[in-house]
Amino acid sequence: MRKFIGTVVIVIIIFFFAGCMLSMRGLMEQLHLEEPKIAENSILLLQLEGVILDGKDFLDDLDKYADEDEIKGILIQINSPGGVVGPSQEIYAEIKRVRDELKKPVVVSVSSLAASGAFYAAVAADKIVTNPGSLLGSIGVIMEFANLEKLYEWAKIKRYVIKTGAFKDSGSEYRDMRDDEKQVFQSMANEVLGQFKQAVASGRNIPLEQVSAIADGRVFTGERAISMHLADQIGTLNDAKKLIGQLAGVGEEPEIFTPPAKRGGYLAELLDQKTKIPGLEEPIRNLLHSRFWGQPLLLLPGALASMGDR
Repeated sequence: MRKFIGTVVIVIIIFFFAGCMLSMRGLMEQLHLEEPKIAENSILLLQLEGVILDGKDFLDDLDKYADEDEIKGILIQINSPGGVVGPSQEIYAEIKRVRDELKKPVVVSVSSLAASGAFYAAVAADKIVTNPGSLLGSIGVIMEFANLEKLYEWAKIKRYVIKTGAFKDSGSEYRDMRDDEKQVFQSMANEVLGQFKQAVASGRNIPLEQVSAIADGRVFTGERAISMHLADQIGTLNDAKKLIGQLAGVGEEPEIFTPPAKRGGYLAELLDQKTKIPGLEEPIRNLLHSRFWGQPLLLLPGALASMGDR
């Protein structure tokens, strides 16, 4: 037990000092950061990459620059397995706002992957350009739970709970789930799936029945996705640039504006290749994974396990 407590204390100290170092570095960089100038008739290029945890950086850039008069259209390059439901839906809604309210065209370029929540966001665009072997789709919802009851018994830990309703501790890791609780969570997942299917049907202008027939979590190659009207054309990022230039009326070789890079969050920094702390990478991944237990996710299975490798 003393060894375990000592290990926990060491990890906390490492996190504390690492956080201080990262915060100081971020502060120094912000002090030297100048706001970039936007050329006339520019296209805003945004990246939606990795697991969608909160979407804040993407949404901040979209909100900040899409309104600028110099920006005539938005190009979004996606390489993401999806993520948390709310942020994925918020990105979808903001892309629609740019199209509907600002009347500016939006084109998505799929790099290697636009699955689940990332595909949810992509269908809000005017056009989706994809490589023939890129993966798209994964229309579905997943919820993960863990039953650690036997582990607690082995560690001689007994958990107690005081609650105000039969479902207040539903999904808790210290006991098995009742059948009525499983029904509640299944109903929740089905509701989110319905929202997902409606967004795809509306965004891609295809019948809801056609979407329902493929809304079982499958991913499709870019070539297959086009034949199913889930994407518009085969092409690279350069092809997508030409397309957004045409739609925005600024020519096939538009000026591209890329927002200055932002530093990731605390955990994202610790998982970054340049700032990894030896021995903590795997525990951080496990911490992120357990954070989403019991939440409905628009996520390709296994994506959290590979976080930090991108």
